[in-house]
Amino acid sequence: MALGISTWPLVDGIERLHGPVTVVRRCLDLTELLAAARAGLGRAALVAEGAEDLTASLLEQVRLGGAVLLVLEGHDHHRLAGLGAVVVPERADPADAACLVEEAVAAAAGAPSAVGYADVVATAPEQRNPGGALRPDEETSPGAEPAGPPGRIVAVWGPTGAPGRTTVAVNLAAELALLGEDTALVDADTYGPSVAAALGMLDEAAGLAQACRLADQGRLDGPALRRTAADVAVAGRTVRVLTGLTRQDRWPELRSGAVAAVLERSAQEFGTTVVDCGFALEADEELTLDTMAPRRHAAALTVLERADVVVAVGAADTIGVPRLIRGLPDVAAAAPGARLVVAVNKLRRSAAGRSPELAIQEAWARFGSGPAVEHFVPWNPEAFDEALLAGAVLAETAAGSSARTALRLLAGRVLADPGDAGADGPPVRGTRLGSRIGAWLRR
Repeated sequence: MALGISTWPLVDGIERLHGPVTVVRRCLDLTELLAAARAGLGRAALVAEGAEDLTASLLEQVRLGGAVLLVLEGHDHHRLAGLGAVVVPERADPADAACLVEEAVAAAAGAPSAVGYADVVATAPEQRNPGGALRPDEETSPGAEPAGPPGRIVAVWGPTGAPGRTTVAVNLAAELALLGEDTALVDADTYGPSVAAALGMLDEAAGLAQACRLADQGRLDGPALRRTAADVAVAGRTVRVLTGLTRQDRWPELRSGAVAAVLERSAQEFGTTVVDCGFALEADEELTLDTMAPRRHAAALTVLERADVVVAVGAADTIGVPRLIRGLPDVAAAAPGARLVVAVNKLRRSAAGRSPELAIQEAWARFGSGPAVEHFVPWNPEAFDEALLAGAVLAETAAGSSARTALRLLAGRVLADPGDAGADGPPVRGTRLGSRIGAWLRR
């Protein structure tokens, strides 16, 4: 398939070769090219005019149809190469172009599928070593940066019912910054984004959506990410914040591939990225027949898939704990490679009994699965309310509170060696809370 008048001399020459590469359609516009790719009419698409309208989301649609994209040099090729397109040199003859098509199709057939962007970028034959690898002094796109050890992605997840995901995420990011980490905080909740409000940021501008837009256009480099993120001072340190959506109906802007690219770039730029993600982890089964449609839960699923550590937060009561227990298998399935840290929030006697921590541990040992509960955050409504009213974190308004101490210990656990094992739960003796949770789970 070909798009653009500039491709016609080249495709005419390819057809005259009578080789394995043939031209099945010359498309008049980008819409026709996407339709042909989605219909599976070709294995490769060569574009010239119209390339400036291509985004990462559109490239993903081409790949979903089983085709690879090639772009003629000079037609926005630097940007598209960064998104995974194959660059055909301007002076390439038909034989060289056909060779590039064959190589690109073969590479795509052997490459593992991914939710995000393609990682294979082909270049002209003269840019290759005899073995076919890229020369060390060549860059696939302008502004390419040397690869370094990536930072960690920490996802803060919790079931429905306001267990305190945002409170934990905001204070966790602050404590990590106070421990010396270069920290970013991302609000990826498509249902109830509230990081900006929790930090008192009145001039909210949907930073994550802006970053996703740049990623979709192939223009999200390190400086662009830092310009998009807001610098927020917390207790004498700085946390870079990508604020959430300003309206819930903007959730289609957080597509899976764009969110994955933002997280990848953030991991390259910052030591730790804390992400407040949504509670819903369903795969949107009603939309699976339309693979081009956006999915509201894609952001949360992508965050968990890319996370190195998942902090699962549940409320310490007879509703919050069972919801957390039931949700953990879905979290483990969505984040198979992540280290799971379980934290119970809002711990108080009035909801969990005379010895709330012991009651939660006993109930968890009886009904829970996976790792034991490692952290308990006491419920201190006065301290949390004061921080929320001031648009601050506990380290600023209630530095000596028990809740702040618990969150600081949680930050230390996030930074700990993944091989460190959590403590085993106590033997089950039976508590009133455990009986209530057992009845709730048997429903």
